[in-house]
Amino acid sequence: MSKKFINKNPEWLKNYSKKQVSIEKAITKFIKPGDRIFIDSGCSEPIDLIKKLIELGPTLPDVEILHFLSLSDLNYYETASGIEDLFRHNAFFIGASLRKAIQAGLADYTPMLLSEIPRLFKQGRMHLDTSLIQISTPDKYGFCSYGINVDIVKPITEEANFVVAEINPNMPRTLGNSFIHMDDIDAFILSDHDIIEFNYKPPNEVANKIGKFVASLVENESTLQMGIGQIPNAFTRYLDDKKDLGVHSEVFSDGVVDLVEKGIVTCKKKTIHKDKIIVSFVMGSRRLYDFVDDNPSVEFYPSDYVNDLFIIAQNRKQVAINAALTVDLTGQVNADSLGHHFYSGIGGQVDFIRGASRCKEGKPIIVLPSTAVLPDGKDVSRIVPYLAPGTGVVITRGDVHYVITEWGIAYLYGKSIRERVLQMINIAHPDFREDLLEHAKKWHYVYSDQKLPISVDGRISLYPEKYETRLILSNNVSLKVRPIKPTDERMLQDLYYSLDKQDRYYRFFSPIIDFRHKKIQPYVNIDYSTDMIIVAIYENNGNAKIVGIGGFFKTHMPSNCELAFTVRKEWRGLGISKFLLHYLATIARELRYNSFSGSILLQNKPMLHIIHNSGYPLIGTQIEGGITTFTIDITKKQK
Repeated sequence: MSKKFINKNPEWLKNYSKKQVSIEKAITKFIKPGDRIFIDSGCSEPIDLIKKLIELGPTLPDVEILHFLSLSDLNYYETASGIEDLFRHNAFFIGASLRKAIQAGLADYTPMLLSEIPRLFKQGRMHLDTSLIQISTPDKYGFCSYGINVDIVKPITEEANFVVAEINPNMPRTLGNSFIHMDDIDAFILSDHDIIEFNYKPPNEVANKIGKFVASLVENESTLQMGIGQIPNAFTRYLDDKKDLGVHSEVFSDGVVDLVEKGIVTCKKKTIHKDKIIVSFVMGSRRLYDFVDDNPSVEFYPSDYVNDLFIIAQNRKQVAINAALTVDLTGQVNADSLGHHFYSGIGGQVDFIRGASRCKEGKPIIVLPSTAVLPDGKDVSRIVPYLAPGTGVVITRGDVHYVITEWGIAYLYGKSIRERVLQMINIAHPDFREDLLEHAKKWHYVYSDQKLPISVDGRISLYPEKYETRLILSNNVSLKVRPIKPTDERMLQDLYYSLDKQDRYYRFFSPIIDFRHKKIQPYVNIDYSTDMIIVAIYENNGNAKIVGIGGFFKTHMPSNCELAFTVRKEWRGLGISKFLLHYLATIARELRYNSFSGSILLQNKPMLHIIHNSGYPLIGTQIEGGITTFTIDITKKQK
């Protein structure tokens, strides 16, 4: 017996000694052939009870074992007797230890939303004979904590005929709705092994890039949810500039501990459970387990509460980050299967995607690398023209909002199929974009003449993310400034249609009345290695519009490019054109241009003023037919 039991609570063993049984009796007395049993989840698996269950397996035929997430390395299919089908496993979420068995047909998978699993048992739709759990030592009142896994364990155990507990002093005593009384336990054994630790692999370059994109969407005072996966948990390292974040998540890992210690996660601005981190289970290192142990700022609740979309929706600025396996061009998200082979599960993804979409200023986010490597070493795209036969749709195209790869952010909510396809192609790996576009054309998802930005060497011109920045105007309004994308076609049309006749004449030297696709497409599909168009975008309540645009284009002279600007009338006089001119000059110098040239109508006095007061020397001007033609030297900016 561990000294920890005696030192921590000298009386409870005497009070409940009648319930202490041998490990063999814990199995043979409360489990019989044909029973359905539940085994505690994740890192809380009762290791000693499982080992004995496997050992006694030949005497317990047809026992059905329910799992939520199995993380131990115990093998239910290898025993001394060599029997492979001792038990029938049924997983609500497929862990690595059961994946091969499920794909081989030796185990079952039940797809369920995490929030709804407890209802199966509460309503009697799935009967449970015995629950095997791992819990903390009891307090002086006889209450044990479920520790790091409350999720579906607590509500399911409350419906079981028998409860057999593995009491382990190494299990943290977590707070919230996380307790079971010794009176509700039928039998227990004493254990003293380490709790399973779980560590994600260090994020690679792709995960880090995705993490930065995700972090860019997180505002101060947001409440975070991070699903299971390397990428959803990698982004926490990029939140150092955020303030007063909260956490309401079915699971979190060590990254949240870092954020708490840095003072970034405070939960002070949460709208429900203020000052509290809300979770149903955790997976991580001993450091994480020590953090949640008896910590009043962290509260554990069952998943039918934490994952209830009506609870989630009460959070302001709920950001939900969940991983996908593949996403098709229309936004259908696959997160649980590889074709006909089931790989993981639904988990809490649907709960939080829908819950975040319904909360004030919420952001549901799907993340995935743009490619995967097959066993034969071949790269394949995870952005696919269609989901493979047998693949399940976990998030429907009607529920999806943000999709992020290492190539950028696609926002699909409320977008047409054509807009979605262009957004998704834009974040696919460049090696697969042309093929995706050809599929889209074949199915008439896009214009028949739809093009991709092509560089001078015939390859897809890659979006220059490094030129993204922000501009704070003289009225303190913040604008996002970035290179134009193929997906900006509708916004650019809206800008040009907003111009009055005089402005159109100033910009195009003729009163153009239409800006159809054929006219606009060349402006949004540019070769970023020779040309550049920068847009200034105002974003408000999820709506975005271009308020200013500036660009330069190569000419017949290698060191010279042609300059052009347009700013919405109501946004003039705030410094947008001046900023765009200087920013374009910086970019142009990087592309080895030395001068800007252009033509301005003499009536367009505001633009003439900008050029004459740019700080760059005029090296050539000519007036003819009411038009001023100018050239400025952008290599010699004057103070």
